[in-house]
Amino acid sequence: MLSRTIARIGSVVGRSAETGLLSRSSRLSVALNSTQAAESSNASAEKFELKDAKGVRLSGDAYANIVRESVGAKEEEQWQIVQVPQPAFDALLKEYDGLIEESKDWKDRYTRALAETENVRRRGMKQVEDTKVFAVQGFCKDLLEVADILDLAVDSVKEDQLKTASPEMKTLFDGVKMTKTVLMKTFAKHGLRPSNPIGEAFDPNLHEAVFQVPKEQSKHEVGHIEHVMKIGYILKERPVRAAQVGVVKE
Repeated sequence: MLSRTIARIGSVVGRSAETGLLSRSSRLSVALNSTQAAESSNASAEKFELKDAKGVRLSGDAYANIVRESVGAKEEEQWQIVQVPQPAFDALLKEYDGLIEESKDWKDRYTRALAETENVRRRGMKQVEDTKVFAVQGFCKDLLEVADILDLAVDSVKEDQLKTASPEMKTLFDGVKMTKTVLMKTFAKHGLRPSNPIGEAFDPNLHEAVFQVPKEQSKHEVGHIEHVMKIGYILKERPVRAAQVGVVKE
């Protein structure tokens, strides 16, 4: 009888103890869940930035440490265990989109700068080539007067006069004519060529109108060149001296 009573008392005490443990475990679980929820809520409410106060972008490790601190995770824990807050993920997406736009802007600037540099390089090369080609322009212009005098000397002697001229006169004429030929070859060697525009349309860039010729006294159309008083010269497609001409008028 006494043994049965003791067994009942032990059973009741055991059930009471078990019930108390379960109750304490439930309260602890609820407390832990509440703490985690509060931490998660605080992390969600926290604003994440990928730049520091000075506007400098954080490194990957620095940003990862900020996210770990916001959720109370240890530094050595793997990301599979740590639950990343949504604002932290949104900050990454926002920064990624910003970097894409920034890269487009920098690429556009780089392309424009590269094109401008190439244009400058080409212009520089052209200027160097032009300097080499037209370095003799001033010297050539000074020699044009010599060429004009030789032309006048050669044209002043008629063929009839040569037939009756003395041998000395013929030799002198041949010498002047040969000098003119050599000078013209030298001009051609350096890209300088004469321009005799008789019969061509008047071009103010190449010709200088000195006088006008009435239509009834000319052989060419209106606006064309009838007479050439002094021929022009062109150096590598650049006019060095405009030809002095007479133009047909209406």
